Amino acid sequence: MSHHHDVILLAEDNDDHITLILRAFRKGSLINPIFVVKDGEEVIQYLRGVGKFENRDEYPLPSLLLLDLRMPKMNGFEVMEWIRQHPFFKPLRIVVLTTSEDMRDVNRAYQLGANSFLVKPMDLSGFTAIADAIQGHWLWLSKAPEISRIEEPAIRQEQPGKWFGPSGCVGFGTVVQKQIAHNIQQL
Repeated sequence: MSHHHDVILLAEDNDDHITLILRAFRKGSLINPIFVVKDGEEVIQYLRGVGKFENRDEYPLPSLLLLDLRMPKMNGFEVMEWIRQHPFFKPLRIVVLTTSEDMRDVNRAYQLGANSFLVKPMDLSGFTAIADAIQGHWLWLSKAPEISRIEEPAIRQEQPGKWFGPSGCVGFGTVVQKQIAHNIQQL
């Protein structure tokens, strides 16, 4: 897949920051599709393809998540915990983009699986520099892993509350394999 088609999901609740980020990407001639969600719950809904994000053609899976830490409903740390606990989304590349310079936030973000931690600048030229770095490294040089969105409907294991995907279905027989193939075709 061409890096021009790699989808970016921007999780940001501050309208001024959204404007600066999008303007910086345009200024840097970034042509990748960018989708914006404004809180942590919307990140999860987008990834799962539920609610207003159900149309997978309209809302494709991202190859890169730009994640603010301080968001309503579910903060960036909680989003990273959720993503890294779900095998379908675990490979998603996460770049934290936040105003926090607190080393505790930096350390916690990396412990939860962030791939990079960037501090937001407060002007367009700073955002443009970050946009250029994101474009150069994450979209041109770094190859994105495959990510699937087949959690719904997932198949339950014997233990309540535990879910598994295709990698956990080895040896479960043809009925389960056919159900998985059917679920994948429905995507």
